[in-house]
Amino acid sequence: MKPGNIITADRDLTEIFQHLKTVAVVGLSPKPERDSFKVASYLQRQGFTIIPIRPGQKAILNAKAYASLDDVHQPVDIVDVFRSSDKVLAHAHEALRLRPKVFWMQLNIENLETAQLLTNAGIDVVMNRCIKIEHERLINRSAQ
Repeated sequence: MKPGNIITADRDLTEIFQHLKTVAVVGLSPKPERDSFKVASYLQRQGFTIIPIRPGQKAILNAKAYASLDDVHQPVDIVDVFRSSDKVLAHAHEALRLRPKVFWMQLNIENLETAQLLTNAGIDVVMNRCIKIEHERLINRSAQ
């Protein structure tokens, strides 16, 4: 499959999980009760490298935190976004420089303008899906 698609098929999601392992989590909260923390913690336990994106934090989940994607200077496979739908476009513009393989908008987050910008640049997009739920469903069924 050529890059730059809106991903919905299980086989494509499974391929993402099998081959991509570095995840920048935009909006990662340092609070363990927050969904972003629970999801990132789960991914970290599954062997993913987590890069926290959260202004004002030095580290989250024992990983150096960055104020924005613009501050990250290492390869990123997936940008996983925990921001409201009306705020993701700004992060998409930041992600264009990083050239991740996938820009993932969490459950209840959709932005078609963002999806078009990224897919036109050859970056796959997932919208309105929880990366943890999908990973558990497709890869780690025993975690449920």
